[in-house]
Parts: sequence; structure tokens; C-alpha cells
Amino acid sequence: MERALVDTFSRGIPSLPSADKMANIFSYESSDVDWCEDNYKHSEIVVEYFNTMSSFIFFLISPIMLYLLHPYAKERNLAAKVVCHLYLSSGIFSIYFHMTLSFMGQILDELSILWVLAIGYSLWFPRKHFPSFVTDRRSFSQLVLVMTFVTTLFSFYKPTANAYALNFFAIHIIYSLLVELKDCPNKRILGLTRASIGLWVLAISCWISDRFGCSFWQKLNFCYLHGIWHILIVLATAYASTLIAYLDATLEIPYSLPDVQYWPRDSWAIGLPYIVLKGATKLRKRC
Repeated sequence: MERALVDTFSRGIPSLPSADKMANIFSYESSDVDWCEDNYKHSEIVVEYFNTMSSFIFFLISPIMLYLLHPYAKERNLAAKVVCHLYLSSGIFSIYFHMTLSFMGQILDELSILWVLAIGYSLWFPRKHFPSFVTDRRSFSQLVLVMTFVTTLFSFYKPTANAYALNFFAIHIIYSLLVELKDCPNKRILGLTRASIGLWVLAISCWISDRFGCSFWQKLNFCYLHGIWHILIVLATAYASTLIAYLDATLEIPYSLPDVQYWPRDSWAIGLPYIVLKGATKLRKRC
């Protein structure tokens, strides 16, 4: 009788994942996602060689942007630097994912991007577009972070939906930018806007083509579009984050007279954009 009661009670308690199941999510090619690039073509330990190598661009661009962002972050909000640090983690997880094609690598890769967007959203989304029930940026940031945490938990249940959710998130950011800039007279800022959107369109085109047109690209023996996506999306993010930070600076710290220049030389046609503060700074943080 006691044995029966124990068995009945035990069946009502969810069992923890076994050690084998936990190990499987870290194993090579345990992810359902497999990009177009041929596996193990150039290395016995790296599944997708070009996709892995192209992820190193995160480590090239992020430190430069972190350095260039410092004057703005010091005046406005040092939390802005968190975006660059999280972007470095995206590079680490992207390398891990494409090197192994593991389920855990896929989750970490996608969630790192999600948190980059969420932190940027909470820091820079214009306060005049806050929902009516949100009173200040602190409350808005808490709302965004709660929603991001819930999405993070859901991603373990339905990981394939992550990439599409991230791109819809990006579309909303682009829409918000266009609304803010519809009456902007600054030609340099409008040029930065066009470049940001153009890079994003090229990047997402590569992502979609690699995901859904693989057979076509295999016939052409060109299966590297996802690696090109890495390069383009890093550049698009650098451009877009500078643009968003510029808009934030004009709204929140207008006394600093923010402007945009390009590194390494402002006169060059190609470079990394960054914010310069031409006015007197007050070193006060307003969130």
C-alpha cells in the first residue's frame, strides 16, 4: 500500500532532465539549424568554417565602437557601454554555435542578440513613444527586461522562432527611426540613416537567401551567404546604434550639441560612425 502511494506521488512530480539529455544539447550538430555551408569542409573540429571565421568581425568592430562611444556614454549614460560588451558576447556565442552546430550554441547565439536589442531598446527608445501607462525610463526598462526574460524562457521551448522574432524586432526599430527622422534637415544624418537601412537590407537578404535558397547557391558553389550576413549585420548595427544614440543625445542632452563623424578619418567615404559632443558638457546623467 505504501509502495503504491509513493509511486503515485512520484508520477505527479516532473522529473529533471537526465545527464544524457543535458549532454546532448552540447553535442556537435544537436541543433536543428544547419546553414548552407558544407560541414567539416576545411576542418575536422569546425563544422562551418567560414561562418565561424566570419564571426571574428565582432571582436574587430566592438572594441572600436566601445572606444568611440565613450564620450557620449560618459555624458549621457555609462550603461550604453553594456551594448558593446554584450555584442562581444554575441561574437563568442556565434563562433561556438557555428563551430559545433550544437543546440546550446544556437540558443546562446540567438539570446545574445535578443539581449543586445533589449538593452539598446530600453536605453534609447524615445520617451515620447512610451506606452501611456509607463511614467519614466526606469519603468520602461523594467518592462522591456521582463518581456525579454519571458522570451528567453520561451526560446528553450521553441528555439526556431527566435530568429524571426529578432528580425521583426529590428523592423520595428527601423520604423521608429523613420518616424523620428521624417523632418530631419541634416543631410549627414539622413545619409547615415540610408546607410544603416541599406546594410540591414543587404544583411537580411543574405540571411534569407542562405536559409531558403541553399540549393541554388550550392549549384553555384557559393555557400557563404550566412558568413557575409555576419559581416554586414555587424556593420549595420554599428551604423544604426550610432544613429539611435545621436537621436537620443539630441533629445536628452541637447546642450552637448551632438554630431556624427567617421573613424578613422571623417573625410573618407567609408568608415565607422561615432558621436562627437561639440557643446559644453555637464557630466550629468538623465535616465
